[in-house]
Amino acid sequence: MIKIAVLDLYEGFPNQGMRCIQEIVERWAETNNISFTYQVYNVRQDLVVPDTSYDLYISSGGPGSPLETEGEPWDNLYMNWLKSIEAWNNELTHSVKKHVFFICHSFQLACRYFDIGEVCKRNSTSFGVFPIHRLHGGENEAVFQGMRDPFYAVDSRDYQVISPKHQKLRQMGAQILAIEKHRPHVPYERAIMSIRFNDYFIGTQFHPEADPIGMSMYLQREDKKAGVIENHGEAKWKSMVEQLQDPEKIRWTNQHILPNFLNLAIGELVGV
Repeated sequence: MIKIAVLDLYEGFPNQGMRCIQEIVERWAETNNISFTYQVYNVRQDLVVPDTSYDLYISSGGPGSPLETEGEPWDNLYMNWLKSIEAWNNELTHSVKKHVFFICHSFQLACRYFDIGEVCKRNSTSFGVFPIHRLHGGENEAVFQGMRDPFYAVDSRDYQVISPKHQKLRQMGAQILAIEKHRPHVPYERAIMSIRFNDYFIGTQFHPEADPIGMSMYLQREDKKAGVIENHGEAKWKSMVEQLQDPEKIRWTNQHILPNFLNLAIGELVGV
């Protein structure tokens, strides 16, 4: 019986992320004939985090600034939880390690925790289906197995992680796995889109859990449709809707990255 904990950072905001994560886990467990328990912790609203009894953890995206909440009760609780999992993995007597996947907002919090780059506000909101470019560190990453270069993913954020501290990353044994699309028409640094923090912690600044159904529902909402058209034009909105039908894009990402993470984490557990 595999125990899975999901840290919900959405603070009650409507989202498709939590549904997508659960569906991926259920599909993966059915495919691999694995029994599991699945517990969600509403970190920001209930001020609660999981203990160290779970086999693996997935930490969700969420709204707002990953900087302005520093020092708030839920933020402190989250950082102490992260520290407790890190301490567990560093304990030599613990042969079974705990794997964690950080998504978007959680990824930004993890980058702040490890202090491996600048977490800052973007010049404008990034929202849509975009190409993600793998770096050398991502070529042999097990969680990216089967992914193309570039691959496509849903990006939805007002903040970013840039200016990596390479010396700190080397000291940690961390690797940058992917960066955002090349934008030669703007003078901005490309954001870090994925990092392998250590042998057991990995994260993405994009949403690997997103599926065409959820994204389509999101884009069809009148407020979101109007916002995309106002900021990017109707052609951009239509292009985003069309891309959702391409099985080589976010459907492929949905079917590979988190399932690969689950395979890696549970494969090590079974091995031990």
